[in-house]
Amino acid sequence: MPLKDAKRADSHKTIQEVYQQAKKSSDFFQFSPFQREDSLLISYYKSMVDAKAINEHLLPVIKENGKKVKSLQELEQIIPFEEIEYSKDPNDIEKKLIKGYITIQLKDLRELLIINIQNEELGYRKNNETENEFSVIGPKIGFIENINVNIHLLRKKIAVPELVFEEMKLGTLSKTEIAVAYIEGVTNPQYVETVRQRIKDIDFDVIFDSSQIEQIFSDNSNSPFPLFLSTERIDRVVYAMISGQVAIFANGSPYIVTGPSTLLDFFISPEDYYLTWILGSFFRIIRILGVIFSMFSTSLYVAILTFHYEVIPGDLLQPLISSRAHVPFPPFLEAIFLEITIELLREAGARLPTKIGQTLGIVGGIVIGQASVEAALTSNILLIIVSLSALASFTTPIFKMSNAIRLLRFPLIILAALFGGFGIAIGFVLLLSHLLKLTSLGNPYMVPLYPFRLNSFRDSFIRSSYKNTTNRSPFLRPLSLVRYKPKENKDDSNEWA
Repeated sequence: MPLKDAKRADSHKTIQEVYQQAKKSSDFFQFSPFQREDSLLISYYKSMVDAKAINEHLLPVIKENGKKVKSLQELEQIIPFEEIEYSKDPNDIEKKLIKGYITIQLKDLRELLIINIQNEELGYRKNNETENEFSVIGPKIGFIENINVNIHLLRKKIAVPELVFEEMKLGTLSKTEIAVAYIEGVTNPQYVETVRQRIKDIDFDVIFDSSQIEQIFSDNSNSPFPLFLSTERIDRVVYAMISGQVAIFANGSPYIVTGPSTLLDFFISPEDYYLTWILGSFFRIIRILGVIFSMFSTSLYVAILTFHYEVIPGDLLQPLISSRAHVPFPPFLEAIFLEITIELLREAGARLPTKIGQTLGIVGGIVIGQASVEAALTSNILLIIVSLSALASFTTPIFKMSNAIRLLRFPLIILAALFGGFGIAIGFVLLLSHLLKLTSLGNPYMVPLYPFRLNSFRDSFIRSSYKNTTNRSPFLRPLSLVRYKPKENKDDSNEWA
């Protein structure tokens, strides 16, 4: 049932229907503390409650005195919790369960006892900020290595019973806990079934991180491009799921994998949605242009200085001749030397402690760059180009995509050295044809460019205002197309009067 139709049917729900919806999620528990009896039924989401309080304070009391209880009022007298209430409204019971309450139902009674045993501290720890996807504006709390905490964090953000978690074990030796999450009534069941089947088909010994799962069941494991978005940010996962994507959690990994993803998803930052749509669109375009510059700038330098001197403007010709007057290497070796140097500095800075790594990156870059120019090993113009291209590659919000972009610079430089501008054109055509063939969970990777989807351009290269993004992207084939229906401001009609 689509989400919008489910909301219409809320007023006609029964308690049993509430439980049936909740049972679709693996983190929902329902049991009787007495063996072979169902006179008393306890229900709760384990990811939202304080399990220690239940095991130490609630269950011992119920097991000791529960069989003697004949009414909810008698049960209330023996339970050592203060915030207790009665309810027989299915909608109220459903909302309380999602928030972290537990319900206790006596046999043949429609009224339930609701107890507040929320775990307010779960999901929060010191230094639980996103480390690799930092943003100035927006929430700072990210996922951690505990799958139960991660499920709790997601349920706090998406507080609807349609949020379903399917838990399973993966790894013949590690038996790692895996959870597949989706919103029933929004996510296309075909994607859920594809993810479920691919995970079941995995035969691996030890699963250390969710990125391993991503590589194993990827549509094309031989592509340098990431086909699934891997993130530690809660808001990014929430946005992916409300758009109709599937999320995959792995115990021991702070990164959540979402899909199906498209190429443009890797250039979208959550910060775009916290700024005005004009600023968000501007910075998104800057990222995309920066990536294009990063990929082709060095190879264009090599091609022009090797084969195409005629395209150099006269005013720029003299500075180029001066900068390369004493350089003994051809442009190809000069460019490869600087590119490898930049990669060595980046790799060394990433592996060292934070303070030492920052010092190495700054001091090492300045010292090596200045020494290379003074020793006539490279020209100062190429040094500027390579430095700018390295900076531009880091503008992508997803680290795996920036790695792919840096890798692609090297074959383009080689093609430029061999065939000049024609080699760059060959590299671009091969790259484009590869991208056009890629799929993520069977969904085209280049949507909305190919297949062309005009309606999806509202949140692709630019971020349109919230009034123009009320619908989900149709290429994901969500069951519920409408996200929200904003009301017009009273002054809007006279805005242009």
